[in-house]
Amino acid sequence: MAETTQLTRHIDSYIHSSSTSTHQVSSLDAIGLLIKTNALTLEALVRELDVYLTSTDTVIRSRGILLLAEVLTRINSISLDSKTIHSLVGFFKERLADWKAVRGALVGCLELIRRKSDVGMVTGSDAKAIAQYFIQHLHFQSLGLYDRKLCFELLDCLLEHHADSVASLEEDLIFGFCAAIDAERDPECLMPAFHIVESLARLYPDPSGLFASFARDVFDLLEPYFPIQFTHTTSGDAHVHRDDLSRTLMNAFSSTPLFEPFVIPLLLQKLSSSLHSAKIDSLQYLRVCSSKYGAERIAKYVGAIWSSLKDTINTYLMEPNFSFTLAPTDGIDFPKNEVVIEALSLLQQLIVQNSSQLVSLIIDDKDVNFIINSIASYEMYDAVSVQEKKKLHVIGRILYIFAKTSIPSCNAVFQSLLLRMMDSLGFSVSNIDGLKNAGILASQSVNFGFLYLCIELLAGCRELVILSEEKPGTCFTILHSSSDFLFNSFCSVLAVSADRFPPDPDIYIGVKGLQILAMFNLDVFPIPKSTFENILKKFMSIIIEDFNKTILWNSTLKSLFHIGSLFQNFSESEKAMSYRSFVLDKTMELLSLDDISLPFSLKLEVLSDIGMTSMKNMLKILQGLEGAIFANLSEVHRNLTSYDTAVQLLECYSCKLLPWILENGGAEEFILQFSVDIWNQAGNCMDFNSPFEEKGLLDATMKAMKFSVGCCSEESQNVIILKSYSILSSRTNFQLNDVQRLPLTFEKYDISLRDEGILLLFASVIIALRPKTHVPNIRGILHLFIITLLKGVVPVAQALGSMVNKLISKSNGAEKSDELTLEEALHIIFNTKICFSSDNMLQICDGSINRNEIVLTDVCLGMTNDRLLQTNAVCGLSWIGKGLLLRGHEKIKDITKILTECLISDRNSSLPLIEGLDENNEEHKGDHLARKCAADAFHVLMSDAEDCLNRKFHATMRPLYKQRFFSSMMPIFLQLISRSDSSSSRYLLLRAFARVMSVTPLIVILNDAKELISVLLDCLSMLTEDIQDKDILYGLLLVLSGMLTEKNGQEAVIENAHIIINCLIKLVDYSHKTLVRESCIQCLVALSKLPHVRIYPLRTQVLEAISKCLDDTKRSVRNEAVKCRQAWASIASSRSLRF
Repeated sequence: MAETTQLTRHIDSYIHSSSTSTHQVSSLDAIGLLIKTNALTLEALVRELDVYLTSTDTVIRSRGILLLAEVLTRINSISLDSKTIHSLVGFFKERLADWKAVRGALVGCLELIRRKSDVGMVTGSDAKAIAQYFIQHLHFQSLGLYDRKLCFELLDCLLEHHADSVASLEEDLIFGFCAAIDAERDPECLMPAFHIVESLARLYPDPSGLFASFARDVFDLLEPYFPIQFTHTTSGDAHVHRDDLSRTLMNAFSSTPLFEPFVIPLLLQKLSSSLHSAKIDSLQYLRVCSSKYGAERIAKYVGAIWSSLKDTINTYLMEPNFSFTLAPTDGIDFPKNEVVIEALSLLQQLIVQNSSQLVSLIIDDKDVNFIINSIASYEMYDAVSVQEKKKLHVIGRILYIFAKTSIPSCNAVFQSLLLRMMDSLGFSVSNIDGLKNAGILASQSVNFGFLYLCIELLAGCRELVILSEEKPGTCFTILHSSSDFLFNSFCSVLAVSADRFPPDPDIYIGVKGLQILAMFNLDVFPIPKSTFENILKKFMSIIIEDFNKTILWNSTLKSLFHIGSLFQNFSESEKAMSYRSFVLDKTMELLSLDDISLPFSLKLEVLSDIGMTSMKNMLKILQGLEGAIFANLSEVHRNLTSYDTAVQLLECYSCKLLPWILENGGAEEFILQFSVDIWNQAGNCMDFNSPFEEKGLLDATMKAMKFSVGCCSEESQNVIILKSYSILSSRTNFQLNDVQRLPLTFEKYDISLRDEGILLLFASVIIALRPKTHVPNIRGILHLFIITLLKGVVPVAQALGSMVNKLISKSNGAEKSDELTLEEALHIIFNTKICFSSDNMLQICDGSINRNEIVLTDVCLGMTNDRLLQTNAVCGLSWIGKGLLLRGHEKIKDITKILTECLISDRNSSLPLIEGLDENNEEHKGDHLARKCAADAFHVLMSDAEDCLNRKFHATMRPLYKQRFFSSMMPIFLQLISRSDSSSSRYLLLRAFARVMSVTPLIVILNDAKELISVLLDCLSMLTEDIQDKDILYGLLLVLSGMLTEKNGQEAVIENAHIIINCLIKLVDYSHKTLVRESCIQCLVALSKLPHVRIYPLRTQVLEAISKCLDDTKRSVRNEAVKCRQAWASIASSRSLRF
């Protein structure tokens, strides 16, 4: 009884119109679930629905039938016996005549037809009965959109699943479809309708059969839809895209060759349409239909298609890009144009299908013959008229397609057209072998047109060889015989054009031609080995001698790179060995040759590009680079040139070679050895205290070390850290074994430049280590870092921050008993006592000595009279805090508390711990600098660091750490700022909070825009005086810009519009940074879109301020000022507004 009551409630919920659509769907799902769980049978449901299914109320009857149909869609995986299916078919079939309930009948029939055999499917006789009843009783065009769509889907499904059964309907079936599609305009109905055409063509394939007699009628119904154009936006849940509908119509057009007499003329006619989409569709349809109809049927149209294609390509092909920055590996590069791409694809399809016809057409074509007969006059690119350039480009593209498509077409154009061009230039066609000994052409014999077409032919031929397993015959014979002639021709055009300025396309043609000649298939090798080596020699001579010809030099280097990359997987081939001999070895020699004028920076560019051709070449380059680096490092104290050279070599290694190695892998053994060798050099002979030492060499060495260690595995890093520790402990004055227990004083541990260099190099290793890499004597290193960070060695502070970021926490468990945990490290850092004696000695102790003892945090808070020491301590604390913040450690709260205390401690002097020291102006200045450093520490905490604590150096990074930090600090800063009664403290608090806001993700800022807007404006007003604040100012303007453009922030902006505008007006002439002025004016433009009553009173002030910006020294600012003036000048008077 309970189940019956529940079922009745679900049925009533669906049938009665008072229920929402959500409740109705839920009811259907619930009924379906009852049947799936065997709590209800389908027969019981039908009995329960009997009163609704037979009701005289059309609304109730239609809802009842639809309910039964929808339930069937939810139990399509439930097996039904044949008797039940037959009964349901009979019921829904008869309801097709009930136009009031037709939707339920269509849904039910469609769901029954879709059932699979394993759960019980409709029999062939029942399917035929549905189709017959469907065709006889339904008037398609009188139905609504959704019902028409169901009709087409039902007919499509019948043809898909029961084609043999409905085939006997013959004319009735086709007549019924024609009546259904006639005048149909809705895309959602046309999709299945076009697919039905395909099904009918498959169902009646006989060329003289039933469908043949209706082909014209069906095509007449399809023709108005081409080309597909949407004139309205599709509605409903199912959105039909134009391209999908066009593709379905194309499949219908190409479904049977019976459409050929009607389709091809239509497409050729539409190809001349001015409508861009019609051209593209015509070309696509022609390509597909040509393939489906076959060569025999298309043969009679080939001439017309050829003529149309030429005209289309001629119209839409644009000027080529003669630039190696844009050029592909092969061929000439043209701007992308969809019409040209489709036209060339169609041409390629026709060449494959109707090869002999197309070859005859191109050989006999008047435009092709005109170009070939006139080729001798096209000596230089600038000498060719615009019209003939266009023809040359079109013929070149066509020849490229002929050469790349098939072996017969490639052989034909080489034999017929290439030899004719050579004959036109006065070279004997009858004796090709004689061309092998052709000398360098005289400059007057150089011919751009001939070489241009040669490149297109060669590029197409090479692409054919790559993709084809069969080896071409005639074209390779011609190419092999004429290779020396072509080499000399391309060299000649370079000799003439390289001296011109500005450089012209002839340089591109010369270099590109030699490149393609050298890059033919490895196995086939169509040009002699001597020619290939001559090309390499020519390119290397340009690299060494013509470096002042920038375009020629750069394009040659790119060509050498492409040629070398070809041998990456064929390193033992004959060509690869020649490349290593003539290019790689010569490149290596450049490092040791001082008698050539090639600048050293260009030598390194060649070195890196050639190395990147393959891992094998890279390893050889690296070996040569390593030798050069260490040779120059050993000479830096005697030779200034060696110093500069070493810096450039290390920068090349770090910035160019290592990133490539990291991406491609496979050179870790070298990187490990290189890192170890640097440490050997550092311990033996590298002089960080040379007369030439500034920071360049040390910085470059540190960078190379960091990048190298970061690339290594944990195992390799263990080797490097052991080596670096041994050098640090044995070759410096640092007493690492005693650092934990002996007092350390400034005098005793005064760091020499050499010791500082080794320490910085060691810090670079620590920064790049993986979290699980073992660091020897880590406690001693930790104490050493604490001392040296107080001396202002920033990389050491960064290394300390990296250590606390990667150390294992006690809660996670340590693998070794002697391993330092994060908790122990933090205890050492924050609880180690720093002692001052009366003679200003600094030492670290364990607290047992009764002196003036303070910890690191006390130094940060200024409990010494040494403000430089305080500044260094704050800087170090910021990097420690960053390491903790990234990993989400709670200790960051204590660090930020210390930093904020520094900001608000506005005292004229510190309480002296050392008696006898008087306050002075320098003391006040130092105090301000220390507090300013505390403000900038928040930038360190929140910004993305490039030198450390990033993914590249394996930092532990918790997701959303910036968002969490901002959310925790915002209420603290807002409270401190509101309570601050000191101008200096307020300035520093605003500066610190500005640092935080400027790097916080905008979405977090927008959530609290109302609370932040006033503080943001205070920051903008306060930070305008100091030039050092210009970057902070720019960051804040970006935040404000985000508030102005995002909906979440606009409400806060509207409430404070007048204050914001007044603030921005003061910044439009900010002199210290152009981007500040630009952003400020852009914000004013955004403000002009706010409600009129909020901004109109300030219109005059804005226009006056902007008028001054129209004369700004920077064009970008002037342009933004013009936009701003137009935006604000267009704001109408409030009197003209209607409320």
